[in-house]
Amino acid sequence: MTYFFSLLVVKSTSAERKIMSFNIIGTGSYLPPQIVTNDDLAKTLDTSDEWITQRVGISTRHISVDECAADMGYQAALKALEMAKTQPDEIDLIIAASITGDNICPTVAGTIQKMLGSNAISFDINSACSGFLFALDTAAGFFERGTVKKALVIGSERMSKILDWNDRSTCVIFGDGAGAVVLEVGDGYIASKLSTKGDDDVIKIPTGRNNSPFYKKTMDEGIVFMDGQETFKFAVNTITREISDIANENNISLNDIKYIVPHQANIRIIQYASKRLNIPMEKFSVNIERCGNTSAASIPIALDELCRAKDLQKGSLIVFSAFGGGLSTATTLIKW
Repeated sequence: MTYFFSLLVVKSTSAERKIMSFNIIGTGSYLPPQIVTNDDLAKTLDTSDEWITQRVGISTRHISVDECAADMGYQAALKALEMAKTQPDEIDLIIAASITGDNICPTVAGTIQKMLGSNAISFDINSACSGFLFALDTAAGFFERGTVKKALVIGSERMSKILDWNDRSTCVIFGDGAGAVVLEVGDGYIASKLSTKGDDDVIKIPTGRNNSPFYKKTMDEGIVFMDGQETFKFAVNTITREISDIANENNISLNDIKYIVPHQANIRIIQYASKRLNIPMEKFSVNIERCGNTSAASIPIALDELCRAKDLQKGSLIVFSAFGGGLSTATTLIKW
């Protein structure tokens, strides 16, 4: 089932009323200092730098040695708060998107709240690689109701903890890291398209734990399972269809889009999308070569790099597009 949300206007009986949404006023990201190259992986796996680079476009990835998802998310949050010139006690809401928190509770968001010394409402969202955009849309609801003035939305993942490091088809793809944005009341969040198809045939990440003596079903190991070919087809079809749809539904041309920040899963997916949409690769913010797939953290990390490297002009249209386990998809249109 697919849901479409437009946050520009709603019609009332008297006149069109502008719905309150948000502007992004600060971005931040954090990558752990440990860098693992393809040649490093080739020492223990039947793989090579050439094989990995040609298959997914990744040369290096950052891997946590002693930092959990909350630790990395906290570091990204500090940078976003600094850019936004915002103090932690000004934040009313913290949402963290993560599938790799060390605890069910306290949540990743709750742990970051404590680290920051904030009193904000804090909770996590799990929608795998689409989680950050699901979290943005959730935050938009708080702004629409007027219950928050500033919010912090974070994507943080320690994917290295849930990989089978003997499986060359998956462990070479992922990396660790975190990204964050600070939001304040504004009109920059235009629309989103979210979808979920509850399916474990293509991507599955079991919890791998059951302590009940009464439960008879065998539990799978808590590691990533992914059908690479099906994931590739799902991703290419999703990113091209949903970017086109969100542009059409909001009466904008693809040429009007200044930048696209896609989920960093595979460089070939992004290249296919560029070709199908007839949008030059220069408009796609890409860092997969250096960071790998950081799941829910990939879009906010890429956004922070884009924000710091480019002179983003006020009013520029930017699209975020994600796809991943769940199966879930999310595409978001914002005005900078």
